[in-house]
Amino acid sequence: MMIGTEHQGSTVAANADVEMQIRGLMIDPLTNMPIVVLKDVASDTVLPIWVGIFEANAIALELEKTATPRPMTHDLMRNMARGLNAVVRKVVVSELREDTFYAVIWMEQNGETVAIDSRPSDAIALALRWDCPIYANRTVLENAKQVAEGPQKADSEEMRRWLENLNDDDMGRYKM
Repeated sequence: MMIGTEHQGSTVAANADVEMQIRGLMIDPLTNMPIVVLKDVASDTVLPIWVGIFEANAIALELEKTATPRPMTHDLMRNMARGLNAVVRKVVVSELREDTFYAVIWMEQNGETVAIDSRPSDAIALALRWDCPIYANRTVLENAKQVAEGPQKADSEEMRRWLENLNDDDMGRYKM
């Protein structure tokens, strides 16, 4: 687990981040794996992130505002942070390396900003519980497009076009 504090260059780094919103949570019809679909708030750019079933369930519970009888893992994380007087300010899908996405949870405690390494699915589940913004690094968005234009270009382009053109009824059809 990487834990670090924010440095002077973070303002420059922040400019490289693109605010995203959750467009939907669905099942990939080809692999039956859950996908969190993030969309750039200022354009039609989408970033699909394949996640595990348990993480998808944690995201779905919060998206649907489903109350559980006992705190789930991400509720526990939120409650622990609150108990330590910390606040989650934002999460950033920060890197795409070897087909794996990485994220950072940016927290503030006692005036100090702390960056915590995370899986994107956990960061998104936590962001929903804190109602804080979700970002993707511009380089991640560009690299994700380049990966899509690689050897399996036709399938990836078709998938990206399909994701970009989903309407609300389509999202419901493949919903978790």
